Amino acid sequence: MDIVIPSISFSAIMPELVLLAVGILILLLDVFSEKHSGKLAYIAVGGVATALFFAMTPITDPSTTFAGLYSADRFTQFFKVIFLIGTGLTLLISEKYAKENNINHGEYYSLILFATVGMMFMAGGADLITIFMGVELMSICLYILAGYTRARMASNEASMKYFLLGAFASGFLLYGMGLIYGITGQTKLVKIAGAISANSDNMMVLVIGAGLMIVGFAFKLAAVPFHQWTPDVYQGAPIPVTAFMSSGPKAAALAAILRVLVEAMNFIQVDWIMWVSVLAIMTMTVGNIAALVQSDIKRMLAFSSISHAGYALVGVSAATSDGVSAVMFYMLVYTFMNIAAFGILALVAKANEQNTSIDAFKGLFRTNPVLAAVMTIMLFSLAGIPPMGGFMAKFYIFMSAVNAGHLGLVLVAVINSAIGAYYYIKVIVAIYFQENPEKPEPVKAGPSLVFALLVSVIAVFVLGLMPDCYLTIAGKALLPF
Repeated sequence: MDIVIPSISFSAIMPELVLLAVGILILLLDVFSEKHSGKLAYIAVGGVATALFFAMTPITDPSTTFAGLYSADRFTQFFKVIFLIGTGLTLLISEKYAKENNINHGEYYSLILFATVGMMFMAGGADLITIFMGVELMSICLYILAGYTRARMASNEASMKYFLLGAFASGFLLYGMGLIYGITGQTKLVKIAGAISANSDNMMVLVIGAGLMIVGFAFKLAAVPFHQWTPDVYQGAPIPVTAFMSSGPKAAALAAILRVLVEAMNFIQVDWIMWVSVLAIMTMTVGNIAALVQSDIKRMLAFSSISHAGYALVGVSAATSDGVSAVMFYMLVYTFMNIAAFGILALVAKANEQNTSIDAFKGLFRTNPVLAAVMTIMLFSLAGIPPMGGFMAKFYIFMSAVNAGHLGLVLVAVINSAIGAYYYIKVIVAIYFQENPEKPEPVKAGPSLVFALLVSVIAVFVLGLMPDCYLTIAGKALLPF
């Protein structure tokens, strides 16, 4: 019998290999060379920059590699860029925080890099097994990172809650995959689609399997009603970890949902469009209403991230090329504005997160007007106010749904966007028009945080004023409908 050697292209996973190598290097340096302990964050950022260089290498011939387990296409490439941007910004805002909170250890930075590798496998997985491995690699790293500040009980509680509920959600995901494999006899997405089109028997079991998989991905996306873990975990985790969890994993979950639904489940599109639409409505509404009553800004941003997941699902429910490109653009903009907002919170809250309430931002304009201006820009962008990138991101999401005929869904999204503007403006009012009775000392940002905020501000305005070129790039990275 001839042995068939599968096609293997290491260039397709070069960003992943770079991050794995740098993550291992950081662990070794932390153990064997104490003099490099203060440079670990910058070494990690260097690794991310190198991986970003490889991720942005033009793809001339999209294909699958590793025996069809991994897709080397523009869709994967676009999401890799989003993940790496989010990881780089997270590392930059972590540098000062990690030193002040005594978590400046090699494994902290390595876990962030390894989690990013898991996200990349989720986006590039052409096989259910590859996607599941990506989910678990990302999840295990996040379970540890959520509880990394061991001296804080809230952090320990966040890690335990996330682990228990995450394991439960993984069971749904795996059982759904098992049902689909049992009916089709395939794990590769393209072959699953072929098996479904050739044999429409047992359609009910396929629909149930797809539903269970959506439940698993919805947990990672923090979509309602699978969001219960989000407020407590986001509040208890270290602020940079919360920033990381609220951006990269959400984008990875959306990438996996899009790849599975479009490539494998397009023949039951009527069913999953209905499910995703219901998820979008519940997620937007619950996230915004819960955020209205929060006095802790970290918890408010947690519920805000839930609502933004709902807006992204509006684009998924459109089930069109415009909807997918709008979702990709939305996650790119969201990564910049959300991580920057958390970066400022990490600075204002000070060591050990002494005060993460909205009161901590009272009078920030008087003590640090530049920081206040940056926070205002990010909050306006999150609210969807022009000319920031958040406005254009929501506009294209809503227009894709309108063009798909989902007018009711768009009406709910617009109302929710108006509700969301209230709690963002509430923070802005505290920054400019309220006095802080405690008279805090002016906060000083380190060079890495300043650079992260500068990049984010530029990106938010560029994406808001010139979105066409980025939407064109996203349009070329679409999955075939």
